[in-house]
Amino acid sequence: MNFYSSYYFGSFLPSLPLDSLFSTQGIMVMLLMAYGGAMWMFLSSAPKVHTIMVSDLAIAKAFYEGLLNLPVADIPLHYYYNYEQTLGLGAIDPNYLAANPMVSSPRGLQGNEGLWYQLKKNTQLHIIAGANLGTKNNQRHVCFDQKCLADILLKVQARRLKYKVRTNRPLNFLVKDLDERVIEMAEVSN
Repeated sequence: MNFYSSYYFGSFLPSLPLDSLFSTQGIMVMLLMAYGGAMWMFLSSAPKVHTIMVSDLAIAKAFYEGLLNLPVADIPLHYYYNYEQTLGLGAIDPNYLAANPMVSSPRGLQGNEGLWYQLKKNTQLHIIAGANLGTKNNQRHVCFDQKCLADILLKVQARRLKYKVRTNRPLNFLVKDLDERVIEMAEVSN
């Protein structure tokens, strides 16, 4: 029997008549399936993004670029177009926000504002303003993800910077930059 006979070729097609497959409804279903597949490919290849709120963007830039030597990253498309970017700032403890909300409040941020760094192969770091100063006017970097801060701690250890872990759960550690400023890295539960 020939491989290309209608028996074998017909087994790959649905049992519906061919004209219903190419009807308006059939074409719409195929287009929706193609669109869903394309969106799945787009979102599954998108990098994971961790957001850190800092008290001073200039000092944060010097810390992440200069001290930790993180490469600057491109803004992921799903953030650039605000596809899935919401910070949920209504649930943030006001103690972590700036004292003067008109100066550096993160409310109304677009997803592409702030600093962007490549933390790992498919993980990016988004740095935004909005945290207040810590005790003794320490610079403060606040994150809602322990994995992110653990990765930053590994970078600090690899660069042999002075640091002190204060607590493991929630992760909280202090690190000194080149200007001897103390930066407090704090995990905050949402």
